[in-house]
Amino acid sequence: MLSQLAYQVVSLSGAVLVLIAYAALQRGLLHREDRWFNLLNFVGSALLAWIAILDRRWGFILLEVAWALLSIPPLVRRSGRPPA
Repeated sequence: MLSQLAYQVVSLSGAVLVLIAYAALQRGLLHREDRWFNLLNFVGSALLAWIAILDRRWGFILLEVAWALLSIPPLVRRSGRPPA
């Protein structure tokens, strides 16, 4: 099992990735369909979901799994294809 310090590092890393994506979106550096925006959100929320699952925090599991899943469609969409 991971130590408490390792859980904190994973949790903080996930939060930082999601916050970087949000800050870049707010500053106009990324857009909601950009691969980097969705990749940052996916990885960050997946890390947070993993920690929530280990801790059995059902509200956070729902939030983070949904956040990760919502980031997938723009990642798999072809870059030249406009969103529907």
